[in-house]
Amino acid sequence: MKLLVTLVFATSLLAQSWTAQNSNTRASLRGISAVDARTAYASGSGGAWLVTTDGGITWRANKVGGAERLDFRGIRAIDARTVFLMSAGSGDLSRIYKTNDAGEHWTLLFTNPDPKGFFDSLAFWDARHGIVVGDQLEGRAEIRITDDGGVTWQRRDPPAGLPGEGSFAASNSCLALWGKKEVWFATGGPGSARVFHSGDSGHTWTVASTPMRSDGAAAGIFAVTFTDGRHGMVVGGDYSKDKEDRQNIAMTSDGGRTWTTPASRPGGFRSAAAFIPAHKLWLVTGTSGSDSSDDGGKTWKPFDSGAYNAMSFVKSGAGWAVGPQGRIARFQR
Repeated sequence: MKLLVTLVFATSLLAQSWTAQNSNTRASLRGISAVDARTAYASGSGGAWLVTTDGGITWRANKVGGAERLDFRGIRAIDARTVFLMSAGSGDLSRIYKTNDAGEHWTLLFTNPDPKGFFDSLAFWDARHGIVVGDQLEGRAEIRITDDGGVTWQRRDPPAGLPGEGSFAASNSCLALWGKKEVWFATGGPGSARVFHSGDSGHTWTVASTPMRSDGAAAGIFAVTFTDGRHGMVVGGDYSKDKEDRQNIAMTSDGGRTWTTPASRPGGFRSAAAFIPAHKLWLVTGTSGSDSSDDGGKTWKPFDSGAYNAMSFVKSGAGWAVGPQGRIARFQR
């Protein structure tokens, strides 16, 4: 009986973990997009992009030709061969690329034409329909929509932003999609941790305040994610004080119209959140650690202290996290 109790306790301690893998790069990684249990793409600084086709046993590190000065903070893999890359930076440093042959060739689709532009996050409903969100231009967040696979991008006008309000390009996580037309994006900055929502692919918008931290330029919402059209979560905090855990999580059950704080919270600043249907498990991660919740986000337990920026999962539960200095890890349950 004593041995049985010990084994059960040990299993509980090892319920989930990040297992480190060799990325073959020292780039700062902020983009990750899982295709299936074997294939995933990642991206980062210095024009870097990575791919694995064997579950992460090996990662092939590459650079987009002519893009060595770009910071690819967003990546979205539609399938094993079709991938979009988004770089974040002022003006023409914000760009969108695409490959149709698993990275053998990359095509520059769009360069931000405004010197004050700055892309924050990129997402796609399907291979043809996508959206990019950027910092404010003329008092409103820059929203661009494509319905032709990225060949052209049209502006959409969300509600006016608040002074100093903007989205964070920390993990390509401040933008979330659901169904065929629903989209949410989240913001931060002094007094402005808000969530914008559109149910018609960005034509019309509503905006809601949250109880998230918003007491400085480095504070606010860094990630938003939804499990269906009604239930969602935002996480964040202050990335310059990443061990502080106040006002770093909120949840909604009405599609983002109202947000409430759960009884407990993760252990610090968190820049990415994901729900894994196969395990009925919520995960959050950031530069001061990772936490999990198996009761719908009501209570949280830390399971790793490593620094990660972003993560991506497929429905089966396979997924990866990426972080500074080429850090990459696969989730184990």
